[in-house]
Amino acid sequence: MEAKKVKESSVAIAQVMVPQDVNPSGNVHGGVIMRLIDTTAGVVASRHARSNVVTVSIDRLDFHHPVFVGDLLVLKGSLNMVGRTSMEIGVRVEAENLMTGQVRHTASAYLTFVALDEEGKPREVPPLILETEDEVRRNREAKVRRAQRVNERRQEARCQVSPERCT
Repeated sequence: MEAKKVKESSVAIAQVMVPQDVNPSGNVHGGVIMRLIDTTAGVVASRHARSNVVTVSIDRLDFHHPVFVGDLLVLKGSLNMVGRTSMEIGVRVEAENLMTGQVRHTASAYLTFVALDEEGKPREVPPLILETEDEVRRNREAKVRRAQRVNERRQEARCQVSPERCT
């Protein structure tokens, strides 16, 4: 399996926010942004794996600023780390006011996807080629997040076996 560069699967997706995207407060609904984040990450994962992929987890999603009707939402997604069958994708969301040109960093998220074969079973994905210092840093940070997720799953499994150890 031939390794791939981060830039080979990175994407930028843009969409103008419309009235049907807002919540009762008049801001774009967080769920709309979450769906677009998941879609962006899924495209990155599919481009890397060249197969069907599924979302395993959203490790973290932080909203920094509201998004309004008429804003151009730009979602930038790229791979941070690749395991045997899984991939961590980082997505950065920016909102641009098309009238003023002001750009706001509105949200960031880390998502884990798994590649699937034709039978719906996990399949191996190509290794990742890191070319820049930023890619190396993001990969290092992703490995730390992965280790934390693994430790949390182990703790949850221990708690299911011995609940008295987790109170």
